Amino acid sequence: MKGIDIREYGSGNAGATNTFRVLGKKAGVPVLFFDVLKGFLAVSLAHYSEFGTNTEMFINISLAYGVAAVLGHIFPVYVGFRGGKGVATLLGLMIAAFPQAALLSIAVFIFTLILSRYVSLSSILAGLVFPVGVYFFSDFLISTMVIFSVFVPVLLLATHQRNIERIFRGEESKLNIKLRRRGDD
Repeated sequence: MKGIDIREYGSGNAGATNTFRVLGKKAGVPVLFFDVLKGFLAVSLAHYSEFGTNTEMFINISLAYGVAAVLGHIFPVYVGFRGGKGVATLLGLMIAAFPQAALLSIAVFIFTLILSRYVSLSSILAGLVFPVGVYFFSDFLISTMVIFSVFVPVLLLATHQRNIERIFRGEESKLNIKLRRRGDD
């Protein structure tokens, strides 16, 4: 949009958070929307398979498509395998496959973000609560659902390792939340 490679600025990640920080919300909102949509649509492709919904094979295909979208976001072939951290795409997957567990994770994310202003910490804690949501809100559990729900926090911890180190050193960037009063522009 702006003629720059977002990976050359800010954190160096090609994701929504870095886009918000570097280019602002006019560029960040569409990036966030399309990253979430990418994960959601990947899972939704399973509806075109020959397997009925809520079968073990349907769930496995849904998760496989979603995980492929997340890994494609983190390691995109077309830009030298340097992508984003996959959080927004993972969120789209979670919304499509596990909506109630995703809502729980979103609530934890928002609560943590309001308290800490750390996007990274909010993402990690939202991921850590996700398996709990899958367990409590799923009508039935199969092994791939359990494995996937554990994969989420492991992936988030792995992709946010540098952020965790910066938090402990007190060097992590906080989200700059500006509240405007009605009528202020």
